[in-house]
Amino acid sequence: MNELLRRVLFLPPQASSVAKEIDYLHYSVILTTMFGAAAITVVGLALLIRYRARGKIRREDPNAHPPLWAEIGVIGGLLSLFCLWWVIGFMQYVKIQVPPEDALPVYVTAKQWMWKFAYPDGEHTISTLYVPSGKAIRLMLTSRDVIHSFYVPDFRIKQDAVPGRYTTAWFQVNEPGVHLVMCAEYCGTGHSMMRAQVVALAPEDYARWLAGARRDAETSLPHLVTGAPPGETTAVPGGLPGPIEETPLSVEEFVPATPLSMVRLGGQIAGDLGCLRCHTLDGSPHIGPTWAGLYRAAVPLASGGTVVADEAYLTESMMDPLARLHAGFPPVMPSYHGLISPGQTAAIIELIKSIREVPGRATVPVAEPTPPPISPPPAGAIGQEPARPIPTEMLDRAPAPSSQPAPSQEGLPPPGLIPSPAPRLPIVVTQPVGAPPPPSTGGSP
Repeated sequence: MNELLRRVLFLPPQASSVAKEIDYLHYSVILTTMFGAAAITVVGLALLIRYRARGKIRREDPNAHPPLWAEIGVIGGLLSLFCLWWVIGFMQYVKIQVPPEDALPVYVTAKQWMWKFAYPDGEHTISTLYVPSGKAIRLMLTSRDVIHSFYVPDFRIKQDAVPGRYTTAWFQVNEPGVHLVMCAEYCGTGHSMMRAQVVALAPEDYARWLAGARRDAETSLPHLVTGAPPGETTAVPGGLPGPIEETPLSVEEFVPATPLSMVRLGGQIAGDLGCLRCHTLDGSPHIGPTWAGLYRAAVPLASGGTVVADEAYLTESMMDPLARLHAGFPPVMPSYHGLISPGQTAAIIELIKSIREVPGRATVPVAEPTPPPISPPPAGAIGQEPARPIPTEMLDRAPAPSSQPAPSQEGLPPPGLIPSPAPRLPIVVTQPVGAPPPPSTGGSP
């Protein structure tokens, strides 16, 4: 029956673990509405024939009313049916929004007009996503330009990819196969050509592909395909069959690439961007909150309440730090919106996730934040450079006599912290007409 209804309704194959459940709800809604429409049509025709005009029209009972039990039954039955569908649909929504704990993470970057996929171990592909069958896959999507939508009809999943933030989706392929990926959000002239494919492999085949991708990262030379005829080589990552290529005459013509995981790459990016000047990796308190144990932790907010530090919150904190500020820390972090790429953001998130089990979150002090001297822009001003007040700690370091208050209490920066700019033109002092000459100092001219 399931296969018959799927073919009658022209639905794609049910290739994921949630596709069949979603189709069952779809079947129930379609069949119920079709049955209701057919019943109304039959009853209407019966009444039309039964009470058709025959001779002189006369009104027999102008005060006829339907029984109360019929009204309650019809209204209550329809309302209960819609509530049942809503409950089932909400349960399915929660199921497809919460991935399993052991899901394999894959970073998806959309741009006009292609899909890029990056794995935590450093492998990356374009327009082809390799996954193992029978394993939950967690997608973390973002965009480099406009809003796109990752849509796989065979999996019954669709999730928007939004610039400047990460959204998540997950799926689990039942059997090995190839499945089409389309963009379901109009994104420009090449929208219809923005396609990719999900290649589901058996677990042992996926392990071989993963080993081949790492081998390609170690050297850019073509390698032999396993089980292929002698002399057949390929330049396609993963050892997939490809055209025959000649062996290069000189190995020095190829520059070997060093394999680099996203965790190591995140450490390099954090050091280059200066993130580690304010954040620590060992749990020790500093200017900003420590990254040790931060992932999936409950973060207290300066505006009240808490938030879970997942991928979405970490990305928002990089792009719009003042939107949901961590309680107990000054609002001195600038916005990195437009300054770092989605791949760099994903690498930093993987670095934070790698030190999730490092202790130290409990020692971070949480206190009421001190109002900054300059009011920050409203939360949500993504892409704008926030006002960065001078930290109070820097103002208190300025030397001051015992009878003079600290510069931070006066609201002034210490001398030398903000130097005056040098004049661009020579300064010439002229003497006004009729003014007495300056007094002589007694020295030689």
